[in-house]
Amino acid sequence: MKPLHRHVVNTSRKVLCTAALAASLTTAAVVTNTPTAGAGESEPTPDSPQATDRGDARLDLPDLVADPPPPPGAVAPEGASGIPGTALDAYKRGAVSVAAALPHCNLPWQLLAGIGRVESVHASGYGLKSDGYTEKPIRGPRLDGNGFAQIKDSDHGEWDGDTEYDRAVGPLQFIPETWKAWGADGNADGKRDPNNIYDAALGAGLYLCAGDRDLSDPAKLDQAILSYNSSRDYVNSVLGYMRQYQDGGVTDVPNPPAGNYPTPPPTAPLPTPRPPAPQPPATKPPASKPAEPEKPKPSAPRLAKLELIGDPDLRAEVGAAFIPDAKVKAVLSDGKPAVGQKVVLVVEADTTGGTLFQDAKKADVVVLTDAQGIARVPALTAGPKAGTFSFRASAYDATNQFTVMLRGAVTAKPVADLLVRADHGTKPLETVAGTSVKDFGLVATAKGQPVAGTKATADLVAKGEGGAWVPVDPAKATGPYFKGKDGKKLFTLELDPSDADGKITLPELFTTDVAPGTYFLRVLTPDKVELILELKITAAATPIPTPTPTPNSTSAGTPAPTRTPTAAKP
Repeated sequence: MKPLHRHVVNTSRKVLCTAALAASLTTAAVVTNTPTAGAGESEPTPDSPQATDRGDARLDLPDLVADPPPPPGAVAPEGASGIPGTALDAYKRGAVSVAAALPHCNLPWQLLAGIGRVESVHASGYGLKSDGYTEKPIRGPRLDGNGFAQIKDSDHGEWDGDTEYDRAVGPLQFIPETWKAWGADGNADGKRDPNNIYDAALGAGLYLCAGDRDLSDPAKLDQAILSYNSSRDYVNSVLGYMRQYQDGGVTDVPNPPAGNYPTPPPTAPLPTPRPPAPQPPATKPPASKPAEPEKPKPSAPRLAKLELIGDPDLRAEVGAAFIPDAKVKAVLSDGKPAVGQKVVLVVEADTTGGTLFQDAKKADVVVLTDAQGIARVPALTAGPKAGTFSFRASAYDATNQFTVMLRGAVTAKPVADLLVRADHGTKPLETVAGTSVKDFGLVATAKGQPVAGTKATADLVAKGEGGAWVPVDPAKATGPYFKGKDGKKLFTLELDPSDADGKITLPELFTTDVAPGTYFLRVLTPDKVELILELKITAAATPIPTPTPTPNSTSAGTPAPTRTPTAAKP
């Protein structure tokens, strides 16, 4: 076997990170690079999803799958069985890693091998490769309640290719829900994949050792195996193989190719037939057209690929609702669109505090492709803080997964750096005492561009000591005012946020019973952007009285001439 590499051990609450411990290990300790949920904490029980009756994991293989034969010329010791070299390496690495992290557990690698033998014959019939993966996926029966327990889909088909029900996956047959909590990185490649025997072996070891179990105690060992599959026959089989490996030794055999099934027994030779008796010459039948060979029926088209259409970069401001300009297209092997194909859309690696699908209010949805095989990415709501996220779109058939990735970024909202009058005026506002100022607007901008959502407060201010603007005392204020919902005077008011054009509209400003003079209104944002509005209130004009006409006035308003009476003649 190849020498085993050293890796830092890191499990939940059992973190081993000292160089001294790493140096003390004589074989590899390959452990997950990030904490594994529950290791040494919660103890799985026989009623956990992993323990459900999930039937024979090898339903897609022939009924009999033999242990891999020893290499030519090798003689296996009595009671020994061949284990592919990669599987044997994975079991031993997993046990060493668990021993370093959870030394009280006393996990023998032969226990992992026993489970691997019962679950998949060490992945020997699936084309186990040197990197721990298999050429053929290993998936158990559909757990839909028909002959097995019912477990609804928990991984959106990511591991088992089924978006409705779960299936056990990989060489050690993990239920996806269990892998979500116990998945480990046994080969230090930065991934946790139940289809990789290194990852699966380490995850199984941590699962079996949970809850501070000591597997040297037969009762605890029995309990651990039952939590993996709650079946007495299963426990007996696993223990039988474990003891066989412990007692008889193991032959390290090459990894067999996929489909390494047992060779059927040779058939007995057929007896030599007697010479046929002479027959009278047959009448030559009339010539007939030879039958044409039956054409093989073409196989049904299968899902062949998933294509990205549109912009792979999703961008939005904090808290904004947006519809990405992105779609995915599912294509069949005959080049036609895959109609009605389920596509799983998942927001992952999110540092924005929760970017979610708008309607579902969660980070994952399943959509169906249309008549053109296209699934549109639904509307999203950006998270509450600036950050990034990745976005995965996946589709599955019976054996394959097709995935396209998108990138997402949530940016902070721009902050207004200037408030200006909407009329661009610079002269003081003027109004006559007793009238009001209506529909007066401001615009919030950042680097000359309007900013939506800017909040501001308007208040009546006066020059204080040192020339600073200070709010007037409401109890003594006699200047212009706003009105509250109850009709009372307000000298300070929270304004509605700016609209999409950056406009902030001031409510009606009243001047009834306000003495003529110059007043100052301040508009201030939370970021201390300030605008001072000068308001001049002038006195109402005094009406000029209309003159009253005299009795001698004519209709035209011209006084009639006065006659001087003449003296009478004698």
